[in-house]
Amino acid sequence: MATCSTCSCYKGLGFNIQMAFQPIINTTTQSIYAHEALVRGLNGEGAGEVLSRVNSDNIYSFDQTCRMSAIESAAALNMQEHLSINFMPNAIYEPETCLERTLATAKKVNFPHERIIFEVTEHEKIENHSLLVDVFTTYKQHGFLTAIDDFGEGYAGLNLLADFQPDIIKLDMQLVRNIHEKRITQIILKGILSVAHELGITVVAEGIEQEGEYLYLRDQGIELMQGYYFARPQLESLAALDKKLFT
Repeated sequence: MATCSTCSCYKGLGFNIQMAFQPIINTTTQSIYAHEALVRGLNGEGAGEVLSRVNSDNIYSFDQTCRMSAIESAAALNMQEHLSINFMPNAIYEPETCLERTLATAKKVNFPHERIIFEVTEHEKIENHSLLVDVFTTYKQHGFLTAIDDFGEGYAGLNLLADFQPDIIKLDMQLVRNIHEKRITQIILKGILSVAHELGITVVAEGIEQEGEYLYLRDQGIELMQGYYFARPQLESLAALDKKLFT
């Protein structure tokens, strides 16, 4: 693999970060499927405050640092489940070379890269759609799982899905909120589930906060769920699953 040791992703970030982890639950097996890595400041500052320090000069370094920190923390915590990492599509020069440090870090800490999921969020406007498709294709070729986060809100949406079919789509929490009480949202969800089924894509419902949301989505056949109802993000630790939630 070619090296990009002279590009901006190898420059120092200029501030320190740490990771929090929130579980993604398989509600059928009542087990944890994955843990999503969420960036936090060195003193526990939220993602919004950390991201406010990211700019065009350090975005490449930030993206790489988050990946490496997530993998290193997951290995240190002896994570046996999948690890889900958010990446910034506008922080990639070239898919192959920008994977170099990810693969090297996973190998160094002995974390199987086949258990890593790369999520791209719809919240960030994609500056180069074709490059993002190339990124996803390259990641999949290297054995990583891929996901579109916040599906149903933002910029990527169906256009991205038409050009690339990820392993997972994560429903935007605004679709999930009070869905057990909203007929229109329920109809939209059924359309998304139909498309996902036809394309062989797994659906994750995120932002679950109420039992009613969980029960309705479970009854629609969604197995994988994430949200405060199950567990809040844990700073540099892994949440335990409370099986009383399923009774």
